[in-house]
Amino acid sequence: MAELKLSETRNLTRIERIGAHSHIRGLGLDSALEPRSVSEGMVGQTLARKAAGVIVQMVKEGKIAGRAVLLAGQPGTGKTAIAMGMAKSISQETPFAMLAGSELFSLEMSKTEALMQAFRKSIGVRIKEETEIIEGEVVEIQIDRPAVSGAASKTGKLTLKTTEMETVYDLGAKMIEALGKDKVQSGDVIAIDKASGKITKLGRSFSRSRDYDAMGPQTKFLQCPDGELQKRKEVVHCVTLHEIDVINSRTQGFLALFTGDTGEIRAEVREQIDTKVAEWREEGKAEIVPGVLFIDEVHMLDIECFSFLNRALENDMAPILVVATNRGITTIRGTNYKSPHGIPIDFLDRLLIISTQPYTEEDIRKILDIRCQEEDVEMSEDAKVLLTKIGVDTSLRYAIHLITSAALACQKRKGKLVEMEDISRVYGLFWDVKRSTQYLMEYQSQYMFSEMPMGEGNEDEANAMVA
Repeated sequence: MAELKLSETRNLTRIERIGAHSHIRGLGLDSALEPRSVSEGMVGQTLARKAAGVIVQMVKEGKIAGRAVLLAGQPGTGKTAIAMGMAKSISQETPFAMLAGSELFSLEMSKTEALMQAFRKSIGVRIKEETEIIEGEVVEIQIDRPAVSGAASKTGKLTLKTTEMETVYDLGAKMIEALGKDKVQSGDVIAIDKASGKITKLGRSFSRSRDYDAMGPQTKFLQCPDGELQKRKEVVHCVTLHEIDVINSRTQGFLALFTGDTGEIRAEVREQIDTKVAEWREEGKAEIVPGVLFIDEVHMLDIECFSFLNRALENDMAPILVVATNRGITTIRGTNYKSPHGIPIDFLDRLLIISTQPYTEEDIRKILDIRCQEEDVEMSEDAKVLLTKIGVDTSLRYAIHLITSAALACQKRKGKLVEMEDISRVYGLFWDVKRSTQYLMEYQSQYMFSEMPMGEGNEDEANAMVA
């Protein structure tokens, strides 16, 4: 009988896309805001991380709003990583929106409208309201199923108790379906919203902790609720101003949030919403949560966008603006004037500037170790030394790109550990910027539309481009 071979099965729920910054978990700071050497995926850039930590701390304490921070540094020095670390360090309730400067010119709306929507995505509103709920421990669930298919829908009874009372409630088909979906059984502590009928499973009663039930380590045990079954509780909802804008500006309401087709929102709608939110704040029903808006490639914005940002930062409900650029002294888009980072001087004056420095060889080695672990690649010590040298001579990004490529080369030769020969192989297959530029300079006469005639006078320019 032929031997039966079973193909390898993979757990698809554990497959995640590995991104360029998927290893970032935070800023890697201790409780005193001092940067650790290697922590939460962050390496080096100690001063920049410490400065970013101070900003995050002020955001958490609500002491900073309407301010702007500039992350400036050469390409590949961790500017976006620091911004991602800031996002991970801020609490979940604090809105964090990201935008690339080039996106504004490809959207089907005006540039200022796109910026305004990004601003309002970064401003949260914590709305408080009282609602009636039924909270108790499930004593028994009785479901009467019709004997004949197609007959009347299922009905049933739910018995709930607290330490002081016990009540039986009639159940309809929707409530029975909701109880089944959440796998509610006797001994569970649940809460039912009277207005919406939403069922929330809070945990399991301590009185049932010794039952022979299959319970995982995530099971939460609670005391049986005291007092009456029906209670009034304060519920807090966290939404952004942009979500409120969309819901109130279009006929399809909140569905526009899922389709992404929000379009331009009229200024009158925003004014009405701002007025209503101000009323809620005065009545104590809501509070504003200034979030963070991160704009990468800020040098791509033009003079109109910078003028808008200047005015928007003076608004009472402005978020913290974090921008990043890798440009030096360059032309401000939309003008003929040059300025540091391509940013107008008056806007630059508003910015707290955080500078990032080139990574040292030791930092590059640590980052490559982290990326090997993140991409699940086992590499020999000699291969890591070679890859670090490549990163120093070319760029950190190029060295990171070679990790997975070398792992595939290793698989092809049926190896289990990436060796120097694998690194050398992919180094020969994929060129870095320097080698590509050198080749282009040597053979540019064979390319179409070549604009640089070769001669002795062009050697210095070619060398400058390569460097």
